[in-house]
Amino acid sequence: MSNMSNLIIALDQGTTSSRTILFDQRYQIVEQAQQEFTQHFPEDGWVEHDPMDIWNTTLATAKEAMASAGVTAKDIAAIGITNQRETTVIWDRHTGQPIYNAIVWQDRRTAAFCNQLKEQGLETSVTEKTGLLLDPYFSATKVAWILDNVPGARDRAERGELAFGTVDSWLLWNLTDGEHATDATNASRTMLYNIHRADWDDELLDLFNVPRSLLPAVKDSAADFGTTSLLGDPINIYGIAGDQQAATLGQACFDVGMMKSTYGTGCFALLNTGSTAVTSTNRLLTTIAYQLDGKPTYALEGSIFIAGAAVQWLRDGLGIIESASQSGQLAKDADPSQSVYMVPAFTGLGAPWWDADARGALLGLTRGTGPAEIAKAALESVCYQTLDLLNAMRADWTQEAETVLRVDGGMVASDWTMQCLANILQAPVDRPVIAETTALGAAWLAGSRAGVWPDRAGFAASWQLESNFVPQMSVEDRDLKVAGWNKAVRRVLS
Repeated sequence: MSNMSNLIIALDQGTTSSRTILFDQRYQIVEQAQQEFTQHFPEDGWVEHDPMDIWNTTLATAKEAMASAGVTAKDIAAIGITNQRETTVIWDRHTGQPIYNAIVWQDRRTAAFCNQLKEQGLETSVTEKTGLLLDPYFSATKVAWILDNVPGARDRAERGELAFGTVDSWLLWNLTDGEHATDATNASRTMLYNIHRADWDDELLDLFNVPRSLLPAVKDSAADFGTTSLLGDPINIYGIAGDQQAATLGQACFDVGMMKSTYGTGCFALLNTGSTAVTSTNRLLTTIAYQLDGKPTYALEGSIFIAGAAVQWLRDGLGIIESASQSGQLAKDADPSQSVYMVPAFTGLGAPWWDADARGALLGLTRGTGPAEIAKAALESVCYQTLDLLNAMRADWTQEAETVLRVDGGMVASDWTMQCLANILQAPVDRPVIAETTALGAAWLAGSRAGVWPDRAGFAASWQLESNFVPQMSVEDRDLKVAGWNKAVRRVLS
């Protein structure tokens, strides 16, 4: 064991669970703890979390991991936070109590409002400022909905009594007893932040009718975010990044042209474009990959709303598997002569389609279709959607980019799925030794600022390959399968 006084805590707050991972100076996991929490679906297309569940499970896992490792706060050099992005919380500044459930990034209740703004021709100006598209996915319309639908909320907001935050800000407030801040990566996902001027945008605040007094301070991704004493002696909080940007850091994608794809509840691919904020002509997003020393590094991002959530549906919705790990073996047993396609548009389609009203479908069913074929279709859908993103990025990014994709997230543990991905992309796929890249990225932000982990160059040199998957399917067979996928997508577009 390396120096126990230089451990780093990564608080990894996700869509379906909260986790704490303790890393040592060699980036090895010392201990971890995880707790799932309840998902709330009050109406069709609505997804909510209880903010207190988010906070309580985060704090509980931190205490559990430290207790299991037999360490105290004196052994911790710093804390890094990474979080599900766009999910929106508004709370009372005096009591610290949320005024409504957290509206989750998957929630589609504001689709009609977004469409109304599009019809008014406002999407272009929003995209120019934020790099985002007018979609319910982002925080701005969620904030507006809460202020307009919770009795008295708008008046209280105007009086400065309320605070808005994405999940990182909500956790930071509770950890520090009232620090109200975020980092540039999370701010860039709110649709209220001008990514070129590095500030909240007054015109956007007026458009969405959001008082500036609600908003947190925006800092670098590695910064002094205050201290917490809830785990014993005070511990510095030195890093914050949204989950997909944290994974980009954890994969050491510091060079222009490097790309990573994370397969969790959704799938998110980011391509580092350096100091250039590339404007997409293929309905991808322009976002801040990270901000260090006051300088933003930009990325093109493609978002798939449903990836691992499709496997979760196989388990919880259909009951055809007992655990997610069974999906790959089930797919392996599928009848290869069947062409079953799943378009998992349970909450709409993300990039490059951005159709909030699309809904999921299974196509190509026969009397011979069973659980194996459905499981295969679910896993293949993730690969097809990744190809859609990659093709869009290649069209937007004119510079020569790496063709090797670095992958992470829960789904990449499946060799079957990763081989399928390489086949569909017709490109190599690299899986790292350390699979927990989201938590690792948050830990690197905190550890590097604390001086116990190396700088970018030193950290990049430590990245290690675990498995390399290369295409084993002919281009002709791949093209035939992709043609079927494209036909299936056209069937569900609204």
